[in-house]
Amino acid sequence: MLPAALLMRADLPDQLFTPTSRARLDRLVSLPPGPWTGWSDATPAALRRTELLLTGWGCPRLGVAELAAMPRLRAVVHTGGSVKELLDPAVWERGVRVTTSARANAVPVADYTVAMVLLAGKNVLAAADRYRRSLDRRALLTGYPATGNADRTVGLVGASRVGRLVAARLSDLGFRLLCHDPFLEPDDAERLGVRPVELAHLLRESSIVSLHAPLTPETAGMIDAAGLSLLPDGATLINTARAGLLDQEALLGHLRTGRLSAVLDVTDPEPLPLDHPLRTLPNVLVTPHVAGAQGSELRRLGDQAVEEVDRFVRGLPAADPVLAERLPFLA
Repeated sequence: MLPAALLMRADLPDQLFTPTSRARLDRLVSLPPGPWTGWSDATPAALRRTELLLTGWGCPRLGVAELAAMPRLRAVVHTGGSVKELLDPAVWERGVRVTTSARANAVPVADYTVAMVLLAGKNVLAAADRYRRSLDRRALLTGYPATGNADRTVGLVGASRVGRLVAARLSDLGFRLLCHDPFLEPDDAERLGVRPVELAHLLRESSIVSLHAPLTPETAGMIDAAGLSLLPDGATLINTARAGLLDQEALLGHLRTGRLSAVLDVTDPEPLPLDHPLRTLPNVLVTPHVAGAQGSELRRLGDQAVEEVDRFVRGLPAADPVLAERLPFLA
């Protein structure tokens, strides 16, 4: 049986794997009794014989030294999304197969985003804040003439895996969708039901903007002070991707005046200090990086990882490989 190991937080395996998926995994590979939570948990002999690593949140980086200690390693199956900070480029140079559960993790992020788009279209943050101080429901309902999701234009920045799921869901709900992604092909845009546009056009025309681009040197700070000023009054910015995509201080200025609203699942720093103004502004919803898989949703990540292990053991191509040439474009 293929020698393998779990490298992740001690509590994670029980959340990732149901009894059924764990039994399937145990039929495919030989695992030590518990996960390695760090490299010091593994003996040199265990490292030498390991051919497959199942990694997860909390695992240490697999660098050149660790790779050298694992001469038989042939596959890394990551149960999370991104592996850019986890694996040294030497992993790909040696021909080790790398997969992730990003496809499964994209589903709850897309669901979260769609929920926030719908709430933003109903002006829920502003209405709820006023309702705390007023008994006049009628005044509240008539105080937001632009409320409603019918015929609303939403701008998606990035046609990533999550961005495409969001587009599909919102298209089914009848939204007008703009998308900025320099790599989006016209045929893909048509299938997704989005209109490809330049970023400035998207920001000017969208009352809700959702960020789904990877953080790269090219995209860092792409939503800057000039871009934020293009957003129409009353617009909402949603970020479930990476905090570094936008100028948070410039956004804060617009939020303080009430001109814009925001839903931020990622911030810089993370978590925000307790006295940070983003925590107290009534037109801002800050959530603790919960858009991705949580609780019962983790089982989807485990199921996808076990499927990748099965494909590797049977000599089949990976369903979701992480290719070295794609790393610069991934989250």
